[in-house]
Amino acid sequence: MNPLNPPSAKSSGLQRSALVASLAERRWLIFVLLVILSLLSLMVFTALHWAAMPPSRVEKIDVKSVHLRGEFIESNLGTAQEASGRVVVRLVAQQYSFVPQCLVVPEKTPVTFRGTSTDAIHGFLIGKTNANTMLIPGFVSTFTTTFEQQGEQLMPCHEYCGVGHEAMWAKVQVISREEFQSRMQREERLNCVSR
Repeated sequence: MNPLNPPSAKSSGLQRSALVASLAERRWLIFVLLVILSLLSLMVFTALHWAAMPPSRVEKIDVKSVHLRGEFIESNLGTAQEASGRVVVRLVAQQYSFVPQCLVVPEKTPVTFRGTSTDAIHGFLIGKTNANTMLIPGFVSTFTTTFEQQGEQLMPCHEYCGVGHEAMWAKVQVISREEFQSRMQREERLNCVSR
């Protein structure tokens, strides 16, 4: 300390402010680093946990033989009513179409959709419903929805799948329960594509 130039109250106040600011910045730096480390460890734990134990609802399927055997052979696609009375729609997405191209479902009845893809990630949503899913090669996607109104609804692919993506869509015809039951007595599988 220089006896000829004693420290002023102003300079000691600045030093004190700088010290307080430095401590505050250090505390925030430590807090942010702890948050980042916590998030990274959570990501690592989740990745390792799900790799070791995938969700139980995951159904796998062999993409190479999806059309040849099993649930998704061509004669098994479309809408069917199982012995339990449950209505199930089975479909396959491929560049650049859905098979079948047109589905028939009853109104005011729970309908379970089961679908897969053979080549790329596809997805679809059905207008005026909560139906929205992704179809990933090698996996079966399943969801259940109810159609409240009769009519025709579009079902476009909502995942970009290549240059023909904009032409990839299907139709869903919602008909009355009575008409659906009548048609199911005549046919094993329903769709609205003429054969």
